[in-house]
Formats: sequence, C-alpha cells, structure tokens
Amino acid sequence: MALVSLQPGYTGVVRDLEENFHGNRLLFVNWEHHLMFCAPMALPLPPAMPFGVLVNEVLPSLYGSHPDFSKIDWSTVQWKHGRENLVPDLGKSLDENGLTHKSVLRFTTPGLTGLSGSGA
Repeated sequence: MALVSLQPGYTGVVRDLEENFHGNRLLFVNWEHHLMFCAPMALPLPPAMPFGVLVNEVLPSLYGSHPDFSKIDWSTVQWKHGRENLVPDLGKSLDENGLTHKSVLRFTTPGLTGLSGSGA
C-alpha cells in the first residue's frame, strides 16, 4: 500500500515488510463474536506451517482460556480470509491455503457467541 503524505518531503520507512520477519509472515487472526479478545492477534508464522498446526496448536494457546473454546466443533467453523470465505485444507501450508503476509483470518463458531451469549 502506498503512503500518501500531506507534507512534501516526507519519506517513511516501512518496517513491517515480510523480509523483516526472519522467514515468517504476519497473520492477523480473529475469533468472531468473542470480544473477550478485543482485536485480531498478530502472529508471525512460517508460511510452510500446516493449517492444521495453526488450528490444533497455535489457536488453543491463544484462545484456550475462553470457556467456549473447548466446545468448538471444528467441522462447523466458518473461515474468512479477508472478506472472502475460505475452506482451508488442514494438511496444506498457510501459503498453500492462500494466506500471505498481513492476511486477516477470521473464524466464526456457529452456536458459540461468547460468555452467556454476550459476545464476550
């Protein structure tokens, strides 16, 4: 994305380029309707990581403290990559699933809407 300056002569240095993450890519992950986690989490992950590792190892370490997490039926989870629906292949890498540097990945868990349905 281009930077537009309101003042002439400003030259900003972009510091969140993929090459600055030592072989990792930033992936922003958000669990929809669970505002106990108020914003997407920024994760530096290797592009070769299987999507199944994200689901089975990374997400439990981030969201496992929420009482709804243990109730998730992963076969019904709805995924979005940006604004597009995503049907991830758990055996394929993040890269093979189309997730690029600074991708936004959101997941919705049907029937689970936070603490007592509060969205928290």
